[in-house]
Amino acid sequence: MRTFFNGLWLSSFLVAGVSAQTLSSPLPPGTPPPANADGAALPHGQGAGVHSPLSPFAPLPKRTDVVAWSTLTDITTKVEKKRIVPVYPAPVAALNQKTLRLQGFMMPLEPGENQRHFLLASVPLTCGFCTPGGPESMVEVRTKTPVKYKLEAVVVEGTFHVLHNDPYGLYYRITNAVGIP
Repeated sequence: MRTFFNGLWLSSFLVAGVSAQTLSSPLPPGTPPPANADGAALPHGQGAGVHSPLSPFAPLPKRTDVVAWSTLTDITTKVEKKRIVPVYPAPVAALNQKTLRLQGFMMPLEPGENQRHFLLASVPLTCGFCTPGGPESMVEVRTKTPVKYKLEAVVVEGTFHVLHNDPYGLYYRITNAVGIP
């Protein structure tokens, strides 16, 4: 039995008299993939994560001094040697090795209040075991000096790297970053 709940299809199975549910694709079969701002269809798993209207955290405020997530998430993928690899459009590829600012929500990769290595995501983390979006909606950040962890949005500035063959499947990294008020 399949039930649609909170944007996900749930499948129920009866195993030894106990009902168990498994998660499947958030889109029912035959549903066209979502579209980007230009109306072009996005393959499943692409695009910025969804900022839940129930989130206790405010969405990212509009800023003109940061690269928009819509730019970073406007990519496609292809299969190459049994791997899914990103295909970067010219505006994204042009950002490689540039000093730029990004705004997002911290996903710590180390314990402690002060972070030197973390992921910056386009939407806030809602589950400690889940990523809020695909690799196109996260940037690995390595800082010069520690940045104090907070739940609200942060802005970092550093050297931006467009990654073509990262062993962890990341698409972007910022190095020598500093926190910007």
